[in-house]
Amino acid sequence: MKYLMDETSPVFLWVLMPMLIAAGAAFVTAVVMQARAEAEISRQRETIAEARAMLAAQHRAMADRMRAVEEAVRRQALDEFMADIRVEQRQLVRETATRRRSLVLQERVCFRNIPLTGWMEREIAGASGFASPQAAVVAPSEACNYLPPNIIRAAITKRKPA
Repeated sequence: MKYLMDETSPVFLWVLMPMLIAAGAAFVTAVVMQARAEAEISRQRETIAEARAMLAAQHRAMADRMRAVEEAVRRQALDEFMADIRVEQRQLVRETATRRRSLVLQERVCFRNIPLTGWMEREIAGASGFASPQAAVVAPSEACNYLPPNIIRAAITKRKPA
């Protein structure tokens, strides 16, 4: 103990005191720098969260746009397909063994020139006094009550006598 109290004590204090102050300043500096780093990290996290929210919104908007484009393409393909489908119609007069004549409407569905179905028939009973098949189609007096006007007009234009 005598060694601590002798004449070298003030010198020892003068050497040790700056080291203690430097260590304290380093500790305070480290704490301040840690606080600054944590503040910067929190700012970066906020920025990243905003960027993620913006990306998620853009992702949802892009998905909606993609669905709309797919729907438009699907609709356009369906419209093109439906434009290629048509119904062929033909009309004829059928005479039975009892001399009863009837108007027969035949229809089939075609894709471009390829028939998809066979001929489907609808028979409409007519009068027994038709002179010829053309007369039955051109002047279907009894059949007019059963047929829509557009079918009658089509039958008249297709079956005009030559």
